[in-house]
Amino acid sequence: MTQALSSAELYQRLETLETRLAYQEHWLDTLDHAVAQQERRLEKLEHISALMRERLRDQHQSLSNSDSTATPRPEDDVPPHY
Repeated sequence: MTQALSSAELYQRLETLETRLAYQEHWLDTLDHAVAQQERRLEKLEHISALMRERLRDQHQSLSNSDSTATPRPEDDVPPHY
């Protein structure tokens, strides 16, 4: 059961499809931009995380070295009310 569409109806359907395609292209560009921005942010956070791990490791090594050779520090003492 095929219907013959008038040229006005065909034009309307074509215009609707073109409009939908334009919106889809816009949203794809928007999503692509968002993903690229998130990727840059993730790389930055991974870099910060690596720096923090390195600092934590250095502090741990420093504490390990000082614990074996140094006297107890006042800040390590437990207050009497504990």
